[in-house]
Amino acid sequence: MNNYPRLVIAGVRGGSGKTTLSLGLIAALRSKGLKVIPFKKGPDYIDAGWLSAAAKNPCYNLDPFFLSRQKIMESFAMHFTGDIAVIEGNRGLYDGMDVEGSYSTAELAKFLHSPVILIVDCTKMTRTAAAVVLGCANLDRDVNIKGVVLNQVSGSRHESVVRQSIERYCSLPVLGSIPRLKSGEMPERHMGLTPYQEHPDTVKAIVTVEDIAKKYLDLDAIFDIARSAEPLNNRHEVIGYRQEEKAERAEINFLSPIAHSLSPVVKIGVIRDSAFQFYYPENLEELERNGAELVEINAVEGERLPDVDGLYIGGGFPETNAIKLAENAGFRESVRKAVESGLPVYAECGGLMFLGDSITVGGKAYPMVGIFPLVFEMKEKPQAHGYTIVEVKKDNPFYPVGTVLHGHEFHYSALVEVREKTGIYMAFGMKRGQGIKDKADGICYKNTLATYTHIHALGAPEWAAGFIKKAEEFKEKR
Repeated sequence: MNNYPRLVIAGVRGGSGKTTLSLGLIAALRSKGLKVIPFKKGPDYIDAGWLSAAAKNPCYNLDPFFLSRQKIMESFAMHFTGDIAVIEGNRGLYDGMDVEGSYSTAELAKFLHSPVILIVDCTKMTRTAAAVVLGCANLDRDVNIKGVVLNQVSGSRHESVVRQSIERYCSLPVLGSIPRLKSGEMPERHMGLTPYQEHPDTVKAIVTVEDIAKKYLDLDAIFDIARSAEPLNNRHEVIGYRQEEKAERAEINFLSPIAHSLSPVVKIGVIRDSAFQFYYPENLEELERNGAELVEINAVEGERLPDVDGLYIGGGFPETNAIKLAENAGFRESVRKAVESGLPVYAECGGLMFLGDSITVGGKAYPMVGIFPLVFEMKEKPQAHGYTIVEVKKDNPFYPVGTVLHGHEFHYSALVEVREKTGIYMAFGMKRGQGIKDKADGICYKNTLATYTHIHALGAPEWAAGFIKKAEEFKEKR
């Protein structure tokens, strides 16, 4: 049996201050000598990157839309290698995909039997804050809200009225009160924060939120709440989460085979640089467990693609690096030749754009690899945003036909032109989401598949297995 000290950080809406609180709390606890393991609920890479930077440990995803309850529990137990887990939710506590709040932060907290710290934006609100907190506490009594943190507090009088109202009417402790922060301390772009890799001073930003946490939060009380979490048994029987699993009962084995690795049999290149940053660490771990040696590659500065048996190109912001990518013609040409030779390549979102003909930014077109006859243009507003459900409809390098994938898409790029090229086809049909064009996604050419949909490897076991198999085939034929 393990207590797994843990907290879920939740808000009453998106943009209420969850990430600032989570970052500050993680950094402050770490400064006390604790090993903090961060987790993120929701389809997000940017916040997760910041949480990882603050904790100095990878941030793992626990999104119930991607993962079954069994996989969530196995992943949580396997990755809990520290003193406390801080789990950042997304949107509002009860916000999900339907009126029942399916896949919400509240449902995750209930399943993990985790205490919840609720952060409340108190802008232009005093006693009403107590009504909001009371509603959150009473909507579902199985959600274990253990305390409240006030945010955007305008002064001592404001704080006093809100604090006393919540403690009187909600019988919950106020664990901290954060004043209004100066604008620009955590600049936003796209879906949330600027990626920590692109922030001009990541260390200073984290120190800033750490100081805020130390000054305005009751860290000892918060840690005591985490330690009060209900113990999780080594074998924990649960009801399956997704609709198709409702009638099934699954035993969670905390010593699951998920933790065992194979000796490397192939080399998989992973492009990780200023342009391509978005990878779930679980995806990379699953490739390694299935027999891959990972080789990190820089598409911005590298001269050519190294000798690998497969290539994984994740998401990111190729548009902000369009000039450098376009100027690095030698690397782009080496990728094109490798694809033509049959190298297995899997690309998501930014990787898809990189494999297209060009990306237009600010009215200027920048040449990319040119595998797919696609011309992309950056827009001011998101072109797709949210969870996706993908059905594999045609033969492709990685997935069996009939596979259904749960993923997500988020991009500002739009497909503005499709040029003629033989051997190109779409393998995916979108049951939910937009895809590349006309509710289709998963564009294929030879052993290359590129898609706007991001997948999570623990929710799509076919992915890593298919990737390694195709890489082995390529290696044998060389």
